[in-house]
Amino acid sequence: MSIPLLRRYADYFDVSLDYIFARADQPQGTTYEFKPKYTPEKEEMRRFIEMCFDPQSPMNGKLKETLLRMMEGEE
Repeated sequence: MSIPLLRRYADYFDVSLDYIFARADQPQGTTYEFKPKYTPEKEEMRRFIEMCFDPQSPMNGKLKETLLRMMEGEE
């Protein structure tokens, strides 16, 4: 059985491929959530965010500020 055919079955029956392959008991399957255990200090994270953005980008400031505000709100 081909992957495209299996995907069509999953879409038709509105179930996950995990359910089709009997890897999950629920039709929705399982959701993978990666949550790293290491949480860097705020200043280290701030430096990382600064480093990630291209200063020539017109959206640089807005994106950077949004991330910094999100980081501050996590406390």
